[in-house]
Amino acid sequence: MNRQNGAERRPYDVVLFGATGFAGALTAAYLAAHAPDGCRWALAGRSRGKLEQLRERLAVINPTCAGLPLLTADADDADALRELAESSHVVASTVGPYVRYGEKLVAACAEAGTDYTDLTGEAEFVDRMYLEHDGRARETGARLVHACGFDSVPHDLGVWFTVQQLPEGVPLTVDGYVRTNAAFSGGTFASALTVLGRGPQTVRAARERRLHEPRLVGRRARAPQGAPHFSSETGTWALPLPTLDPRVVERSARGLERYGPDFRYRHFASVKHLPVAIGGAAAAGLLTGAAQIPAVRHWLSARVEPGTGPGEDRRGRSWFTVRFIGEGGGRRVYTEVSGGDPGYDETAKMLAEAALALALDDLPATSGQVTTAVAMGDALLERLQAAGLRFRVAAVR
Repeated sequence: MNRQNGAERRPYDVVLFGATGFAGALTAAYLAAHAPDGCRWALAGRSRGKLEQLRERLAVINPTCAGLPLLTADADDADALRELAESSHVVASTVGPYVRYGEKLVAACAEAGTDYTDLTGEAEFVDRMYLEHDGRARETGARLVHACGFDSVPHDLGVWFTVQQLPEGVPLTVDGYVRTNAAFSGGTFASALTVLGRGPQTVRAARERRLHEPRLVGRRARAPQGAPHFSSETGTWALPLPTLDPRVVERSARGLERYGPDFRYRHFASVKHLPVAIGGAAAAGLLTGAAQIPAVRHWLSARVEPGTGPGEDRRGRSWFTVRFIGEGGGRRVYTEVSGGDPGYDETAKMLAEAALALALDDLPATSGQVTTAVAMGDALLERLQAAGLRFRVAAVR
């Protein structure tokens, strides 16, 4: 259900926090072009001057944006974040690395009963927010929906789309294969280095979460790390991706019985040529090792300035494809999710549409830390399809 029905009417439907950053500005531009008439949204960030400059640019896209409200708040100012959360039904945040800058906003939203979305791919942050704020969010009715960009919407909703093509009530398996040619921004690189440099903390947070999460009774949902292999179905080399995405899919499967009594998901990078696969794995290993040394991590982070990213031409040449192979009940289905630039143009679309869905759509009654499939499911899937992302069944056997 849409919780605005029967709830107090707050000044804003959606507030975009971190609007002047690279991903934030793209999300703001998407909202300027696509937010429906009557949607009350606002821009938020720490610099009034930068917010005013952004508003001027948005007014070129949509003249009505000349009057967009501007809210100033710093990610470390708990009082300002509380006021921000209390003013809106949904807050969407692009301010990362989230493990460094994100918790106070999550806490404010959980306390105020405000729905929250972000772009994090940081497993430690998601697990910590579950431990610290899931309980309070359940009490207030807030929906805390992390990973609403390329991490992890195409994978979470892609698996949901795949599962719906398979029989009900039987064990199901799905494998996902990701391909992209995209570039990254300074903020994304900084977040990645932060994640790689916090391995022990990430493992500890995951362990603590497992101790507190309710156990499934009569069902099983797993996302084991697969082994490197050549996939004859995709014609590519498959390398296991140790990202947040499989954890999100597993949590969706835990939350929805449609995934069957015994569900398993594996997540891979899909690489056409073996030397590229070997080189990519070696580079990832070197970067992970370098990220363990603070001085080296800081030096690497400074190589790409935060707030910068690939230009419009480069993003226009970028694309992604995620192919899924699902099996169960004697049926085998091949599906695909694809789109343009995944890290920025499509991510801005995903975050904006997720925030609009939470604010405006008739959704299942849920609260606490939930995934996109559990919180929004088909409503967000339909929004993204209408916005140009492609979800299709490629073959059934």
